Amino acid sequence: MPKPSLQDGIEKAGSPVALLWKANAAPWTPEVVAPEYGGWRQEQGAWHEAVALLNLSHHMFDLFISGPDALRLLSSVGANTFANFAIGQAKQFVPVTSRGLIVTDGILARDGQEAFTLSGVPAAQHWVQYHAERGGYDVSFRTDPSSAFRQGRDPELFRYQVQGPRAAELVESVFGGPLPPVKFFHSAPVSLGDRSFRALRHGMAGQAGWEFIGPWEHAEAVHDALVEAGEPLGLERVGALAYTTPSVESGWIPSPVPAIYTDPDLADYRGYLPLFGIEGQRPLSGSLYSPDIEDYYCSPFELGYGRSIAFDHDFIGRDALEQAEDEVRRTKVTLVFDIDDVRRVLGDGEELEFHLTYARNRVERGGEPVGVTMQTASIDPAGTILALALVDRELAEPGTPVEVVWGEHPGPGTAADADLGFPRIRATVQPAPFNRYARTLYRRNG
Repeated sequence: MPKPSLQDGIEKAGSPVALLWKANAAPWTPEVVAPEYGGWRQEQGAWHEAVALLNLSHHMFDLFISGPDALRLLSSVGANTFANFAIGQAKQFVPVTSRGLIVTDGILARDGQEAFTLSGVPAAQHWVQYHAERGGYDVSFRTDPSSAFRQGRDPELFRYQVQGPRAAELVESVFGGPLPPVKFFHSAPVSLGDRSFRALRHGMAGQAGWEFIGPWEHAEAVHDALVEAGEPLGLERVGALAYTTPSVESGWIPSPVPAIYTDPDLADYRGYLPLFGIEGQRPLSGSLYSPDIEDYYCSPFELGYGRSIAFDHDFIGRDALEQAEDEVRRTKVTLVFDIDDVRRVLGDGEELEFHLTYARNRVERGGEPVGVTMQTASIDPAGTILALALVDRELAEPGTPVEVVWGEHPGPGTAADADLGFPRIRATVQPAPFNRYARTLYRRNG
């Protein structure tokens, strides 16, 4: 008996929103990694004040793409430029639908002349594989899923990220000197003894950093070397709770709703996707409820990917993006929650408690809807809760006061505009990325 498809699930539920709405859904945190090591506050503080070690080995899917048509395939479905895409370079991969709306993003690395790795949540990978199969491209794929689906197997690759103001000291201690100078999101080959792997210049939360990537057989040795060298520098291993929060500071919105649920031209794609995949299982929740899934779709321009889009090649969605470039209604901002309101609404005492949600909460000004939150988390160095949000462009000026409606709409069966008595939390608009370094210097030679 064939497994149910995403389209089967939508039809059985009655609508995409009915399928996906899960009020009070538990927020995702990385599997395998312990929730906390030294405590989430201390771990967040480490990438601001010393150095932090994050284990990225377990929670991402890796799609290994190879073959003579690999670059042509990626160029046909990616809005990025692929000119001068060097071996050892990585980029934020931005696939969109024919209507110019985001499918999701991912990290695409070029490993060889005809070899690439696409990492992240599997929605972008499904999109690439589908178009490869339907388009008859001469490529092959191999998938290494996250540890939640590996059935006890080890990952193929380790990924360790070090970041913070003392990251350079840590790296020099481990490798006996500074690493070769490389541009942002480029990598260099490195070695520890007879263990060879790569160092990608990358960081989160606006801090300097490197990501070390290599075969799993070297994972323990590399990890132990980083920990040993980092101890005198105040290194903190980052647990699953704190791990989810650097994206809020660095302005990256994880897992936007793929814009694939309604387009009649994508019916075959929905039939291709499994129901029990990310597209059918990633929950929607929050105080902003709409029965129309298209109200949750995003433009890549809204998400801040305008700098990555290039009209130097033909790709799915190019015409729509060219028309939409100057018509984007919303923009990405950081919302800084009023700490007194946080304590009033969430019951926090004198010390900020840990909160994390990917809920789509309504943002209002003067009682009128003006935006939506995309990820919200406690940020101890900021002394309050921050949210990444999309708001109407005219309200993006730093210092603009707004309110966040805090609550869980029950979803289908209750009117979208029902007065459910949800409290409001005052917030102030600030730029995204929130961190000044990430905003102004992070990509200065990228």
